[in-house]
Amino acid sequence: MSRFITFLKFFIPSIIGIFMFLVPLNIDGETTVPVAFFANFIIDTLTIETITLLVVITIVISAVMSILYSWILKSGSGFLNDVFNTTNFWVILRAIGAVFAVLAYLGAGPEMIISGGTGSMILNDLLPTLFTVFIIAGFFLPLLLNYGLLEFVGTLFSKIMRPLFTLPGRSTVDNLASWVGDGTVGVILTSKQYEDGYYSKREASVIASTFSVVSITFTIVVLDLIGLMHMFGQFYLTIIVAGVAAALIMPRIPPLSRIEDTYYNEGSELEETVPSTHNPLTWGYEKAMVKAEKSPGLLSLIKEGLKTVFDTWFGVLPIVMAIGTLGTILAEYTPIFSWLGAPFVPLFELIGIPEAQAMSETLFIGFTDMFLPAILIENVQNDMTRFIVGAMSITQLIYLSEVGGVILGSKIPLGLGKLFMIFLIRTVITLPIVIVAAFIIF
Repeated sequence: MSRFITFLKFFIPSIIGIFMFLVPLNIDGETTVPVAFFANFIIDTLTIETITLLVVITIVISAVMSILYSWILKSGSGFLNDVFNTTNFWVILRAIGAVFAVLAYLGAGPEMIISGGTGSMILNDLLPTLFTVFIIAGFFLPLLLNYGLLEFVGTLFSKIMRPLFTLPGRSTVDNLASWVGDGTVGVILTSKQYEDGYYSKREASVIASTFSVVSITFTIVVLDLIGLMHMFGQFYLTIIVAGVAAALIMPRIPPLSRIEDTYYNEGSELEETVPSTHNPLTWGYEKAMVKAEKSPGLLSLIKEGLKTVFDTWFGVLPIVMAIGTLGTILAEYTPIFSWLGAPFVPLFELIGIPEAQAMSETLFIGFTDMFLPAILIENVQNDMTRFIVGAMSITQLIYLSEVGGVILGSKIPLGLGKLFMIFLIRTVITLPIVIVAAFIIF
């Protein structure tokens, strides 16, 4: 293969991948990325009702096949076995997700499961978007993974990412995909890299739980909910500062610092050291060309895309349905999050935050769903209080109805307990920064 053809195999797929995941576009007055735009296009074309039905069918198939492969057949090989043969815990959770999905779709069953703030919200508002995003992401992620872009970027940024965030340089692409595009896409990309042996358990956990921030679009939705759209610049700058501070600290303290630096697939991890005969740019280019020369053809690309799509559909959607519904039930029907926030009321009053009681009730409820704090704070009159709550709902990052559920459904080694601990620590780190920013701005 000529050098020029190899260059084209590196350049063209990489540019398409960058465009699809990392380039923000303004379409009809809304900021989005092509992946999200095409996902919404699929929903609009097929209608939300059709997509929702497909989601329910997918979740039910996942539960039935998981029971078949995990409890009846018990052993086997091949793609179906890889997807559906899992542990008892995940089989039960997929079955719970199927029950919740069917009840919410039919509108039959206990109100706490099918209400607009719990199961129906997860099924009708969240899962159709995830379903379509997984289609687009599944087929276009290989353009970022398999044609040399990560090798090129990884070499260029290794001297920045490793000392600052204890991560390999190639994680830059994952992190940008989350910040610019969507946190769930970042989780899928990270999980895929982890399964292929390019990230250790610790690195994958750090990336997924530290950089999987919601997209600019979701940030705008939160701002609209709390009535502070005119403050987008100050709001997003606060999120960036708090998010970077958390990203610097979190990998260096438990629980993330105690996760082993071992690999899911030993032997594939990359060496990012630049030889003395090259500089980072030329060495990154050489590594990218080697990767591009070995890259798969179109048929292999389609096969890998299909595998990724089915893996995320059957593995992630039922988990998000189960965990998201259970989390929102806790938030809507129990006082547990109000109790957790109550000790902070005197502190908020002491430092002069208006309507401290209302703010304390939102402090931990974001673990279940990122929109709940903004919804609960809508009636609060004070702009500063609404600013703090809105910013915290994003910088806390881990919420079970989407990013947390996707992490739990992936191969990334973070369980529910670790995710809640990470959520609490992120709250402790980012809250003072957000409060200081609010006092400066207001």
